[in-house]
Amino acid sequence: MNKHICSRWAFDLSTWTPTLPQLTHAVAAIQPEERKRLMKFHFIDDFLSSLIGRLLMRKFVSTCSNVPYHQVQFARDVRGKPYWVQDQQSESTPPISFNVSHQGKLVLLAGIKGDSRNDAEFGIGTDVMKIEYNGGKPLSEFFRLMQSKFSPQEWSYIGRPQHNERAQLKAFMRHWCLKEAYVKELGVGITVDLQKISFAMDTTHPLEEASSPLCGSTLCCNGTPMTQWHFEEHLLTPKYCAAIAFRNCLPLEHAKFEFLPFEELIEESSKADQPDVVAYCQKALLKPHKQHE
Repeated sequence: MNKHICSRWAFDLSTWTPTLPQLTHAVAAIQPEERKRLMKFHFIDDFLSSLIGRLLMRKFVSTCSNVPYHQVQFARDVRGKPYWVQDQQSESTPPISFNVSHQGKLVLLAGIKGDSRNDAEFGIGTDVMKIEYNGGKPLSEFFRLMQSKFSPQEWSYIGRPQHNERAQLKAFMRHWCLKEAYVKELGVGITVDLQKISFAMDTTHPLEEASSPLCGSTLCCNGTPMTQWHFEEHLLTPKYCAAIAFRNCLPLEHAKFEFLPFEELIEESSKADQPDVVAYCQKALLKPHKQHE
């Protein structure tokens, strides 16, 4: 299985209060159809999460392909998954795969770049989850409702007697991240029978920030070991865990996510001063914030 260069980038929305000039440069970078999608969000939190995700994708593709930042173009497949639209000049670029995930204050991108056009086909998926439960019902009732999404082996690990409630929730979110990363790379979403997707967790070390990533978790589907898949688990902060799924490839090295500042995600654009871009951003800044507990 080939080893490729992997990028793991994260952005912490809690560190950024966007100014109008920052927002205009960010919005100027994305395509008109994506602006329409973003404006449909009711809360500015979701608007900014999705905007940052698009900027991360643009930076990754531009960095890997040497295509100028503002010339990178994206489209969506039939399932709505974004992909890079290559022109004739970039067709000789080695293949790349990338995936974005966001929850709460964090936005992640995991991306991988092949060595040549002759590489075996590969892919990557990622997911991030906040280790908390705000469902209203007791956690035990939530677990009862969700148990059908996990194999007996997985549920045995989640509900181990030595796990207190916090540890059970963390184990639950770790499994959910792995399942999401896997199905996101497949591009099918949570529409498959999740009970037949069974993970055996890496138990060599507890999942902590210092020990991240853990790389020993394995997958069986319908009882068959999926040896062409490799997984990383990360604890990004005490409250956020993440997973990366690698299909038909391995990362050149196992590393932590790199937190990027906003300034590294954008390049200045003359379009930022266009009246329609400014008006769009002014309207976006009027969106309400979610009520955080």
